[in-house]
Amino acid sequence: MPFFESRTTMNCTPMKSALACILVLSCSTAFAGSNLEKSGDVLQVLLPATAFGMSLLKEDDYQGSWQLIKTGVASRLVVEGLKATVTKKRPDGSGNDSFPSGHAADTFAASTFIQQRYGLKWAIPAYLAATYVGYTRVDSDKHDTEDVIIGAAIGVLSGVYFTDSYLGTSITPYAAEKGHYGLSISSRF
Repeated sequence: MPFFESRTTMNCTPMKSALACILVLSCSTAFAGSNLEKSGDVLQVLLPATAFGMSLLKEDDYQGSWQLIKTGVASRLVVEGLKATVTKKRPDGSGNDSFPSGHAADTFAASTFIQQRYGLKWAIPAYLAATYVGYTRVDSDKHDTEDVIIGAAIGVLSGVYFTDSYLGTSITPYAAEKGHYGLSISSRF
């Protein structure tokens, strides 16, 4: 029982404040019209920064921070590799690096890190913010929907692969032979 008590007695007020800021920022800028793309750009930086801050404030060591760094670097390497090899024109014509969305990969990698490490209660606002970022990329004609979906998938897979549970419960998707798919749920008691 001491493990459980030490984890639940931690002061999480700074985390709640940070996540509340993300929600306020995403809601307040959603109606800015011409600033829609800028709000997605801000969240692309703010969401991973919040995840990094959570890892520093909630944990006694730097294990979570290193997992987040590995998640982000792996995700970004895959995205940049695909952008270099798949030359897809952006919907607004501003370049030929539309596939996949780096914004979606970054924010979904951070959200998945938060979900895997700290649980769904912390991840819901992060996933909402990441989804909003994807929306801003499509609405501002920087990406097509499939660019955002593939970017999000890269971020999620990176987060699942590199992140271990901090709270003791982990949910991991799996695929087996002959079309068997599902979720693996593990926990420490």
